Amino acid sequence: MFNLTELENDALVEIFNIGVGQAAAAMSGIVNEEVSMSVPSISFMNRAEAAKLLGQAHTDQSDRICGVSQHYEGAFKTEAILMFPEDKSLEIVRLMVGEAVPLQELSEMEQEAMCEIGNIILNSCVGTLANIFQRELQGSLPVYHVGTSDEILIASGSPANTVVLMLHIDFVLEKHQIHGYVAFILDISALHDLKEHINNYIARVMGQA
Repeated sequence: MFNLTELENDALVEIFNIGVGQAAAAMSGIVNEEVSMSVPSISFMNRAEAAKLLGQAHTDQSDRICGVSQHYEGAFKTEAILMFPEDKSLEIVRLMVGEAVPLQELSEMEQEAMCEIGNIILNSCVGTLANIFQRELQGSLPVYHVGTSDEILIASGSPANTVVLMLHIDFVLEKHQIHGYVAFILDISALHDLKEHINNYIARVMGQA
């Protein structure tokens, strides 16, 4: 399986934490509540392992997951997917629209609201990568999915032999704590491009020190 060195891994976690920090600031304005987000860990695994991890993470919930995906091209190609347990996605939508909205209307608004959240979080992560790598990454419009973890990962259209970069995201609000994941699906070429960009970034930082 593809691995990063400890220095490369630390650099990538730092970059993603900058990205989700920007997303948290944007989300705070939407839900009118302080939001903090962090990426405590990242890992590389195959698609079957990623689906199993998501399934295990949500054993105490419905096994249905809400996902929002966007395709990116430029510095490297990837399909990025934000995923939450289905009941947690409704909880986030409730925070966005307020307590007064009936459950039926809330469910109808869920797709649009989750696409907006996905757009904010995914573009913050990818935009930070692009800025720090000094390269361009162009994204597609967000697409909403509901299903099991395996169905959502397969819906990305990726071959089974691709590698999934999994970000565990802690999504903490004043009265809520929600755990989600962002998956970046990468082929071998994209993995090598990513590794090269990370090392170029490290070299620039060390050169400036």
